[in-house]
Amino acid sequence: MIELRSLRQFLAVAEELHFGRAALRLHMTQPPLTQAIQKLEQALGAPLFERSSRSVRLSPAGEALLPQARRLLLEAEQLGTLVRAAAEGQRGRVRLGFVSTVGFGELPRWLRAFREQQPDILLSLREATLDVQLQQFAGEDLDAGFVIHAPGALPVGFEALGIAREPMVLALSAEEALAAKAQLAAADILPLPLVIFPRQIAPSLFDGVLAFYRDQQAAPVIAQEAIQMQTIVNLVSAGMGAAWVPESVMGLQRSGVVYKRVAGRVPVCETSLIWRPDSGPAVRRFVQHIQACLARPL
Repeated sequence: MIELRSLRQFLAVAEELHFGRAALRLHMTQPPLTQAIQKLEQALGAPLFERSSRSVRLSPAGEALLPQARRLLLEAEQLGTLVRAAAEGQRGRVRLGFVSTVGFGELPRWLRAFREQQPDILLSLREATLDVQLQQFAGEDLDAGFVIHAPGALPVGFEALGIAREPMVLALSAEEALAAKAQLAAADILPLPLVIFPRQIAPSLFDGVLAFYRDQQAAPVIAQEAIQMQTIVNLVSAGMGAAWVPESVMGLQRSGVVYKRVAGRVPVCETSLIWRPDSGPAVRRFVQHIQACLARPL
């Protein structure tokens, strides 16, 4: 085990190339410094200096050690700063899950601003549905996640920050006769076949869509299931059916698809950021950043 004190003593002699001046620099006398260098050489198994009665110079082994000693001492000096930064959440990693719909809103701008403001926090992004995110949280592979759900139906055991609450709209094929109407009534859409996400990826939201049909004393005709919103919209474009999507998805323009609002009480979607109560400082700092973005839009 090489002590940092030994490396500092070596560095002083290597830079001064004079044991007397190096001893003065280290506030010690020359004999203990000479003994310390000899012990270091014994520990490393090679002479670090070539000495004569008139000069001291680095040996090949000393030349090899010099840059490494400087690097190790610099890193040791920076340890306090690194530890304090980590404790304050200014350094670390945030493994962030997100559902695809979040990308249609302000998320890209929020992430860019966070990276600019906190360059020493590594953001690791993972697109994943709610069910997959919950599995990753359980396996301690995720630190925070943007999820969608029905109002009030947050996963149990998490802290949460509400991001958005929006009505769902109907994505229709442009060739569908109803596409020409400015606004649709519930009775208009009940017979339409649906393209919908599987229940397991967002149970509360799936149930919210079905509740809409129950309120109309009808049952939906599910024609096709798909996981990603982009895929659902593409299937609508292909004429596979209509689809309930969050209002923000209207930003996804796809040839052959129109978005229509439906009059009356429609399914509502909430987006939330969730994280564990025992999350570390870096995660807390990310949450604070999102809170600030919501309070003062970028």
